[in-house]
This record gives sequence, C-alpha cells and structure tokens, in this order.
Amino acid sequence: MPRAGGEVTRVFEVRPDGPVDPVIVKVYPDRVRWRLAKEVYVYRLLARRGVTRVPRVLHVEPAGVPALQRAFAVMTLLPGGPLSTVVGELPAGDLDPVYGQMGRLLSTVHRIRFPSWGYIVTGIHDPRSTNSAYMAAEFAEKLERFADLGGDSALREAIAVYARGHADLFAACRVPVLCHNDFHEANVLVADTVLTGCVDVENAVAADPLLDIARTDYFSIRDSAAKRDAFLRGYGPLPPGWAERVAVYRLFHAVDHWNHSASAGNRAKLPYAVGDIETMLRGEPLGPWQAP
Repeated sequence: MPRAGGEVTRVFEVRPDGPVDPVIVKVYPDRVRWRLAKEVYVYRLLARRGVTRVPRVLHVEPAGVPALQRAFAVMTLLPGGPLSTVVGELPAGDLDPVYGQMGRLLSTVHRIRFPSWGYIVTGIHDPRSTNSAYMAAEFAEKLERFADLGGDSALREAIAVYARGHADLFAACRVPVLCHNDFHEANVLVADTVLTGCVDVENAVAADPLLDIARTDYFSIRDSAAKRDAFLRGYGPLPPGWAERVAVYRLFHAVDHWNHSASAGNRAKLPYAVGDIETMLRGEPLGPWQAP
C-alpha cells in the first residue's frame, strides 16, 4: 500500500500474510541511491544512542533484487499517522501535549554530538571547524541557488546584508549536534495525542541545535504562541540569546523553502515564501500558512 513519502523516494506499507508485523519499504531511484546509505546511517546512529521513536532498519538492498531493481530499505512500521493529517481535527488543548512531546524528542536527538559541522551522509561531508564557517558557506550556497532559480536580485542582496549583519551570532554555537533538519508536522507521527515517532532523516546535518528548532518554528509553529510554549517547555533550557539566533536560522529556512519550491516547479508557493522572507527582514512575526 502506498504511503506518504518524499517527492523523489517512494514509501510503501507491506502487510504480509500470516502473523507477521507490517513493515515499511522505502525505494530510492538511482539518482538518489546515496540517500539510502544516509538514512540507514542516521537511523542506526539514533538506535545506538537510545532514541527509540524512530524506524528500525531491518534490511537493506543497495543494488535491489530481481523483483525490485532499485535500492530499497525495509524498516519497522511506527504506529499512528502524520500529525499534519489530523492537526486540524484536534482541539487546541490536545496540541499542547503533542508539541511538548515533540520538544522532548528533538532534545533527545540533539544529545548526539559531532566533531565538526556539515551535511551528513555516512559521516560529515565537507566538514567545517566552526558554526560561523558552516553557516557562511550555507547562506552563500542558498543565495547562489536563489539567483540561479530566478530569485529577485534586490531581495537576494537584502538577505545577504541581513545574514552578514547577524553573522556574529553563529559563533555562540560551540558544539555541533545531530539535527533532523525537517522536524515538522508532516514528519511527526501521532496516535490520538501520543507522539509515536518521527521519520524522514534525509535532510540530517551536524549543526547548531537552534537551526533545527528554527525549522520546526518556521514550518509548523509560526504564529502559534501555544505551540511554541509547549514545544520549548518540552525541549528544555535554551542558551542566552537563542531567539535572535533562531530568527536568522528561520530566514535561512525560508530561503531554502523558496529554492526547493522553485526547483520543483511549485510556482504557486513562491509568492508566499517571498512574503515570509520580506516579513522576517522587517523583523515582524510570521502569520499562519497560506495555502497557494
């Protein structure tokens, strides 16, 4: 049975005959075969460090098999479904415990440290020795892509000026940690108001934990003070000056969102991403998501 998956990989739930638990099979096209090795590496790292609310990798076929000639992985099926599919049906009070559990789970993930900053595959690709160096390279890469995809040149320059003006904040992060880097309602699973786990670690990086919190804030929390309060209570203490750093990281994620939408041909989303970027550059709070 097809399940919700990424835009490139495909995900299936397999229900065998007899007294055998269902499993998830994730299939990777040849052009992104390397993502299989990455997800297996991250999920097994999480398992070794005692993070249980993630899928467990049961079997891997990097070259495929005669019946399925593509790379694939077999994983345990977590109960429940994406929070994004039920969030509109939950009473406001029921979201508080869910977001509290989300904060606690992400805090657990962030206990896993790395020796350097960078993109994770089966280790750190192109490692950087400081967060300042890592974020300077990341902003440069995202803004170059923004220009290549046809982004407005004046807006690009305004983003670059903002990033340079706040670059001193990045040095406050001294230790990189495992960041899910896509921890939002579509990748968080719930059964009623119980968080059963999170999935999709294809974006994982070794970075400032506040980079991860900013992504959750941008894609899931936005203008909801109740969600933010519950999430941060669950997460635990944050360092001094965290809000200013999160604001810069949130802008970074908005640029990445514009790039991803443009490269995928989702032109209808671009005005909303631009609106978010302009709102953040003005220092104003984000409003709710607007569906294109």
